[in-house]
Amino acid sequence: MMRAILPHPRLSLMVFLLWAVITNAASLGVLVLGAVLAIVIPLLTHDFWPDPPPLVRPWRALRFMGLFGLDIVTANWRVARQIIGPLHRLSPAFVEVPLDLRDPFIATLLGSIVSLTPGTVSIDVDQQRWVLLVHALDAPNPEALISEIKERYEQALKEMFAC
Repeated sequence: MMRAILPHPRLSLMVFLLWAVITNAASLGVLVLGAVLAIVIPLLTHDFWPDPPPLVRPWRALRFMGLFGLDIVTANWRVARQIIGPLHRLSPAFVEVPLDLRDPFIATLLGSIVSLTPGTVSIDVDQQRWVLLVHALDAPNPEALISEIKERYEQALKEMFAC
């Protein structure tokens, strides 16, 4: 019964919390609307959500979130310095990152992680060739970017989800 109303309880919680933060909810009506959205949005999008593989190493996931948060902060600082400085020093590039993992959900998660890190945007997850296409604001050494993505993010995801 509960799964029928809340097919993705964590998503519902995140929608509600995000709604409360964005609206700076102080009234009961705004919180009720957030609760309704937290129930309705997952119900309407349930058919689009794949079943993620089980998280087998949650402690590794916590460590990864800390590393990822630190990467976001340092990448913001680096990108800010780069765009304030001379733009002719930048070496933008499209880079193909070959993937070792073969789970579509985890590959998409990796693409999202890369996109959330300032200075890089994942363009496509090619599930035929298992390649992640990434655009980097500054990639004078594309091989170093590939190594960083594979070692810092892909390897950690493979360990967390045992895939």
